[in-house]
Amino acid sequence: MADKIKIVFMGTPEFAVASLNVLVKNHYEIAAVITTPDKPAGRGLAMQESAVKKYARKNNILTFQPESLKDDFFIKTLKEINADLYIVVAFRMLPETVWRIPRLGTFNLHASLLPDYRGAAPINHAIINGEKETGITTFFINQEIDKGSILFRETVSIGETESAGELHDRLMDRGALLVLKTVKAISEGNFRTVMQESLFDHTKLWHSAPKIFKSDCRINWNKPVKNIFDFIRGLSPYPAAFTEFISPENITYTVKIFKASFLKEENTNYKPGDIITDGKEFVKISARDGFIIIEDLQLSGKKRMLITTFLMGFAMNNQWKALIQ
Repeated sequence: MADKIKIVFMGTPEFAVASLNVLVKNHYEIAAVITTPDKPAGRGLAMQESAVKKYARKNNILTFQPESLKDDFFIKTLKEINADLYIVVAFRMLPETVWRIPRLGTFNLHASLLPDYRGAAPINHAIINGEKETGITTFFINQEIDKGSILFRETVSIGETESAGELHDRLMDRGALLVLKTVKAISEGNFRTVMQESLFDHTKLWHSAPKIFKSDCRINWNKPVKNIFDFIRGLSPYPAAFTEFISPENITYTVKIFKASFLKEENTNYKPGDIITDGKEFVKISARDGFIIIEDLQLSGKKRMLITTFLMGFAMNNQWKALIQ
């Protein structure tokens, strides 16, 4: 039987559902779920529920979707629920008036080895930077974003060709188990916290992981091929790295690239952005020290497809170029 504590769970995307599910399956009492309001999405702008809300609804869990986390009625409702512990996974920043309510505190699951990669997009940035490992951390929330006292950390290796989406799914599952471990430790009083400042090694570079916007996703073909390769996989499948193909007639086509490989080759006769293709099987784009070989892409307004399928309906030759950033 699960320990007799009452939990309020806060989260929004699929990443959070795994943690919520593991708590439900282990018979913890989820007194309420807090998630984002429904919002219009897709071409028809139909109202869409968050993944956490869908799960909560299917499992008959009381759900709240406040527009403002500082709303007086919302705060009053939380206090009346009288939960022992709040758990936050992939949610908004909480005001102090919320995270201070439960007697056992409020903890968060973060997809990095804090204090490294604090911020909204730790998975993407770790891969973009070519890291060989990352991890998951649970920590008590305080006044500063991602800076609270650490409860538990676990290291996770990153595959040489692993995409952000693939790593996301592995960290989601590992993170759910760490949440379970953390809840059990807190409910039993069997834990010791570590201040993040004590983990700083001033001989190494520490990274931030800010939110990624569309303007950040353009490929710079002047960079080394390994950097571009990591950039592509670090943004795949979302928000996706993109470039523009320019035809000999100077028509521009925006293309998202989801999967690629690279070939290092110094001192070629090609300039960054040059496109080399046989028009049937392959497209490769020249960079500073070699080529990016495109495997999986999406032309604006079309479906995602393999490069061979793309070339069946899109005539290209070596006079095409990729726009240099």
